[in-house]
Amino acid sequence: MSGSDDRRARRRLTVLVPLGCAATVCVVWSIGTLASHAQSRDFTRERAVSASSEVTPTTEATADADPRVVGSLPDPGWVANVAERTGIPDRALLAYAGADLRVRADSGCEVGWNTLAAIGFVETEHGTLGGGAIREDGRATPRIVGIPLDGATTDAIPDTDGGVIDGDDQWDRAVGPMQFIPQTWTEWGRDGSGDGSADIDHIDDAALTAARYLCAARGTLADGDAWVAAVRSYNDSAEYQQRVADAAAEYVRAAQ
Repeated sequence: MSGSDDRRARRRLTVLVPLGCAATVCVVWSIGTLASHAQSRDFTRERAVSASSEVTPTTEATADADPRVVGSLPDPGWVANVAERTGIPDRALLAYAGADLRVRADSGCEVGWNTLAAIGFVETEHGTLGGGAIREDGRATPRIVGIPLDGATTDAIPDTDGGVIDGDDQWDRAVGPMQFIPQTWTEWGRDGSGDGSADIDHIDDAALTAARYLCAARGTLADGDAWVAAVRSYNDSAEYQQRVADAAAEYVRAAQ
């Protein structure tokens, strides 16, 4: 694998988990021009990239929150209201909104709670794929582990972690509610729960890691081009990114 090929492999976070393939993509889609798809579906920054204080309020309810614990940052009342309106599980929404607030405070990056929620939906239906759930402690149970990335229907990514993260010592597999591959998690994994460790199966850690990864692509997702580039860095597929855009837009519509 060339240096550029290796870089692309390290930057690909996910191949979707085929647990029945109910809401997943089980092949690598061909790369297209997302901009043209987006324009044809009326994609705009206002439609899919949201993020203002009126959507994710930072009120007095969060004034004493621990910045190390992303799930403590959003207004609980806002979370309950938006979870009911959107159908996003409360515990997952806490993580998405908290990760958005955290990266805004740390770096000024406007990732958008709805962008993280859209990725969480497309990847694993917020950790519920295959009958699972995000527990109150933030862990996805049972573990969500994808197919071996052996080149048959995906990019071929030989094992990078000795099977420590994904249980496979021959091929890498995508793991957790936000579906990171081991080599990407090793480089980017962050502690969002405040327990001192980065756990790929914990929604707070996974959401914060996803937010930081997306922000690294352009520094912010505050305009359409930056949003496209960031989501494309997560999974370089026009079909995938259109699904994320549609879900992100729908979450904003439902939340308002």
